[in-house]
Amino acid sequence: MSEKALDTSGAALLPQIDSPADLRKLSVEQLPQVCGEIRQFLINSLADNPGHFASSMGAVELTVALHYVFNTPYDRLVWDVGHQAYGHKLLTGRRDAFAGNRKFGGLSGFPNPDESPYDTFAAGHASNSISAALGMAVASRLKGETPQRNVVAIIGDASISGGLAFEGINNASNTPNNLLIVLNDNDMSIDRNVGALNSYLTHINTSRLYNDIRYKSFKMLKQLKLVSEQRRGALLRFNNSLKSLLSKQQNIFEGFNIRYFGPFDGHDVATIVRVLNDIRDMEGPRILHLRTVKGKGYAPAEADPASWHAPGRFDPESGTRLDTAPKPHAPLKYQDVFGNTLVELAEKNPAIVGITAAMLSGTSVATMQAAMPDRVFDVGISEGHAVTFAGGLAKDGMRPFVAIYSSFLQRAYDHIIHDVALHRLPVTFCIDRAGLVGEDGATHHGAFDLAYLRSIPGMTIASGRDEHALRNLLYTAQAEDHGPFAIRYPRGGGHLVDWKNNMHALLIGKGERLADGSDVAVLTIGPVATDAATAVAEAQRLGIKAAHYDMIFLKPLDEEILREVAEKKCPIITVEDGSVNGGLGGAVAEWMTEHGYTPTIHRLGIPDRFIPQGTPGELHTLCGFDAPSILKAIQKSQEK
Repeated sequence: MSEKALDTSGAALLPQIDSPADLRKLSVEQLPQVCGEIRQFLINSLADNPGHFASSMGAVELTVALHYVFNTPYDRLVWDVGHQAYGHKLLTGRRDAFAGNRKFGGLSGFPNPDESPYDTFAAGHASNSISAALGMAVASRLKGETPQRNVVAIIGDASISGGLAFEGINNASNTPNNLLIVLNDNDMSIDRNVGALNSYLTHINTSRLYNDIRYKSFKMLKQLKLVSEQRRGALLRFNNSLKSLLSKQQNIFEGFNIRYFGPFDGHDVATIVRVLNDIRDMEGPRILHLRTVKGKGYAPAEADPASWHAPGRFDPESGTRLDTAPKPHAPLKYQDVFGNTLVELAEKNPAIVGITAAMLSGTSVATMQAAMPDRVFDVGISEGHAVTFAGGLAKDGMRPFVAIYSSFLQRAYDHIIHDVALHRLPVTFCIDRAGLVGEDGATHHGAFDLAYLRSIPGMTIASGRDEHALRNLLYTAQAEDHGPFAIRYPRGGGHLVDWKNNMHALLIGKGERLADGSDVAVLTIGPVATDAATAVAEAQRLGIKAAHYDMIFLKPLDEEILREVAEKKCPIITVEDGSVNGGLGGAVAEWMTEHGYTPTIHRLGIPDRFIPQGTPGELHTLCGFDAPSILKAIQKSQEK
């Protein structure tokens, strides 16, 4: 930690800030300059090295104020999601390493405790900050730490609508703690916020004078020993009821007996610093509500924050996005094949409805929304509700298609079991971003869906090797009542320019032999079949008679294929873009053991560890299931 005074003679300030301790040497009057320099740094850096742009631009003043007022890292900052934390990284010793943000071997795109002591908790999924921060605040109290450790949860207006956030708020209201919740309210998530809470947040208001009088009155009554911390809850309830009666307006947060301050201008750094200093040492949980603008400081992002959530490369001067022009003869993204196919199916099947959780554009359910808005439901950041809602729709005759990213669907696991599978309901789970997703890293990889779904009774699980197979699976799911049906597909583009085939129903549990051979059998599921086919073709050129089977279905397995392979008495290689524990390889090994076969089985897939960020190609190589790795496994299987 530097002890020298910063050069404040008109020079740039950000290059001199290597830690928040350096930031705290500045005067409040200098903080707007720091904010401006952070924004310019982000614009210049993210123009060439894409990342999450608009959220971090909108949280600059908040970030600076938090590190200025609180003694980080002793005081804890717990970021929700992490899209807004780029400025935080710049101020906490990672400015010079930021060029490697989201790159293999570089910085994580999200807060990562393994990366810095300033990153207190992993933040890739929404709504967890309040619960985690409350745990830290209670731990500090139980340990009797001195000086008092302040804990701050920073959550957005979209994330706070998630059920876990309200569970945390409810627990904070009845557990002794000094948690501060900062609500970064930009009225904009990835897709526009939905629901009554969002409408409420746009109107909520509390007088600063009222809060000042109330706080000072409480301090005075406490000094006179007329009230105590034990009676604080009852006093809060009385004050809140009186305020609601007089103002004819109920504050939802004060309904939880949590002090509420705001809303304040989230881009007035001096005001944020003053308010944080005023409320920092208050007893009990409290919420600071800040109004911000997503993309603040960059006109194109302010005008279209949804498109600038993660805009790709762009020209910093003109704001022209460089990665959006369609490439001639390029295959569609899998998500767009899904979105267009869903519309085709819904046009012929009036029972089909589309459901997503705050990811209309990310899942391409927006395609159906544009065509049939009454049959599409964006339920916000509430995956569990999305699944149970789909169960209710299916119970009364609808055919819901629930499109959720693989890593986010994990949060709805109990709902899949209890509210869909238990009732054998015809809900189709369209699992986007399955497998290694690339630069978003460990929190977003869809590594576990094959494993976590395979143990559920009655669940059909499938993944097509290309766009035609995906369309056929979607058609199959709605053609008859198969009960719960999971279809997974990866992030990014496929391989077929002519993606629009004549769809037909597939036989459930039937795979396909793509190449015959007797020396080794390669079994794949999903688009990894393409790399496997390359490896098999090269092996055959080298004289190895390699067979290749596309299993298509993980559950039920094609037992005819497994018996055919077992009778060859040759080594077996399974390949999947998913966890090797509990996925295709494990299912094949279990079947072989149960039926008395003892082949050598080599499983390729995502190993038993969390995988960092990088391009999909880099990560497939790292995990050992790219085409050269598959070929190497084939060759090794022939060694005596």
